[in-house]
Amino acid sequence: MSHYENSKNLIDSLRVRTPVKILFVCLGNICRSPAAEGVMRSIVEHNNDSDRFLLDSAGLYGGHAGEQPDKRMRVHAFQRGYSLIHRSRPVSVADFDKFDIIVAMDHSNYDRLKNLAPTLDDEKKIVMMTDFCTSHPHADHVPDPYYEGAEGFELVLDLLEDACSSLYESLK
Repeated sequence: MSHYENSKNLIDSLRVRTPVKILFVCLGNICRSPAAEGVMRSIVEHNNDSDRFLLDSAGLYGGHAGEQPDKRMRVHAFQRGYSLIHRSRPVSVADFDKFDIIVAMDHSNYDRLKNLAPTLDDEKKIVMMTDFCTSHPHADHVPDPYYEGAEGFELVLDLLEDACSSLYESLK
């Protein structure tokens, strides 16, 4: 089964669950995943649906643990009306018990999360963020903007707004 088919099956099974617990994951948990958490939180709050969702983000590299999101990401997110208040933390095996959906930003994250998953059922919780893109249907990952300029951060936010909107709509 492709990761796209897995994503669709997982979402279908979660539509009736409350709260739906979503973990967004990237490498360092300072750019993409806290931005995804912030975008999704904004969408959920705008729709007065906060009680139906538990949102968090984490990274596969623990070297930034306790840090705020990258300042450049905070600035670009703020310009779009998002507040990124998350503190970086590493992914743990316990996250597979705690969360219903674990959203990977790129294929490397996806593969590493699959390797961390304790069971086959836990592997099925892992989806790609871009599986939910509708305005950017050819995007196959959310690129890491860390070594990019302003346009890299803007592209990430464009992709996340698209994917998070679609993810939210699919869970309504």
